[in-house]
Amino acid sequence: MPFRFIHTADLHLDSPLKSLALRNGDLAELVRGATREALTRIVDLCLAERVDALVIAGDLYDGGQTSMSTALFLVAELRRLTDAGISVFLIRGNHDALSKMTRELTLPDGVHLFSGRKRSHVAGRLADGREVVVHGVSFAEPEAPQSLLPSYAPPTPDAINIGLLHTSLSGSPGHDAYAPCAVADLVAHGFDYWALGHVHKRTVWHEVPHIVMPGMPQGRDINEAGERSVTLVTIDEKAGLSIEERVTAGAVFERLSVDVGGATEWRALLGRIDAALSSLRDSRRNGHLILRVILTGATPLAWRLRRDRDLFLAEVESLAASRGMSWIESVEIDCRDAVAADGADPVAELSAILDRDVLGTHAAQSEALAAIDDLMRALPHEVRVALADSEEAAQALAAASLAEGAADVLAHLRAAPSDGAAPPVRAGGL
Repeated sequence: MPFRFIHTADLHLDSPLKSLALRNGDLAELVRGATREALTRIVDLCLAERVDALVIAGDLYDGGQTSMSTALFLVAELRRLTDAGISVFLIRGNHDALSKMTRELTLPDGVHLFSGRKRSHVAGRLADGREVVVHGVSFAEPEAPQSLLPSYAPPTPDAINIGLLHTSLSGSPGHDAYAPCAVADLVAHGFDYWALGHVHKRTVWHEVPHIVMPGMPQGRDINEAGERSVTLVTIDEKAGLSIEERVTAGAVFERLSVDVGGATEWRALLGRIDAALSSLRDSRRNGHLILRVILTGATPLAWRLRRDRDLFLAEVESLAASRGMSWIESVEIDCRDAVAADGADPVAELSAILDRDVLGTHAAQSEALAAIDDLMRALPHEVRVALADSEEAAQALAAASLAEGAADVLAHLRAAPSDGAAPPVRAGGL
């Protein structure tokens, strides 16, 4: 019989909401419980596939704020596995090291938390008699600036060796250096499979030996978009080692770009959005969709979309709700006014002046950046990090705010009372 296991990491149970745009209470509750649901889905998958083990390569928790209710939930889910004869192997990651729960919680028999001196466990045996040995080293502190690879035992001879490691490897955008090491170093160590964790994007770094970063099983905001998954690993004495990706996320964040170029009527513009929503919903048969809708193209309705942004958001939310299990995180209006920039249109002329002589200047950029800095100082740390976690990100935010502000001002100028236009009404034409 082959030996089979599920490899996951970075569940971040008790993770706080990261998206600042979750104004809908029902949606906020959905996202808040999504990480717990992901663990339940993983356990259900282990039971359905009748695997031999679940391996968790760090960051079960999100830090020191872990609640007792979540800890008890975790124990109950792990007990479902051990009661079915499925072993669990896990290591602490940098976030787990912040939580006292990982040190004080009594785990069920059959759950092996790598810590202390024992860093290898025999997990099973193949039909040809070879042992399957799991190795792991946990984070003792929240930071690990040096490689943990020297702490791992050499491969057990005549066995299949699996290593659990929480690492940023040689570096990844958006991630600080944690237990850094090179893929070549992992290959040279001699294990048959490296079960990695820490970086939230799924990547198969190497085959033979397999070095796999499974990504997180549940995204938490739009920057963790796309279907999230775990890895099912099969070790067969004849066929060797093979892997499969299995989707686990119950809620999927997606960016949905809709070209509304040339749309001249409100109803037609909503129709394009509805068609795009329907197509994406049909392609994602299961789970909730949480969407950031991005409008592009040139349309004479661009200014009214900006002026009546709240009404437009309500329209799009209604369309999403009609599709079932679909939610709108936010709407980005990146479309532009289709009115020609000539002397006969003073608003278009002002727009051209702003683009040419104002928005890109050093003075404008500096003033915008100063305003962003003032705002940042007034915000809590976690909000500052979510908005802009580097100087480059702050500069990009300042430039985007300038462009967005200019577009909103122009929209309101074009919506002057003299144009005689009434605000759009639901399902009506403009």
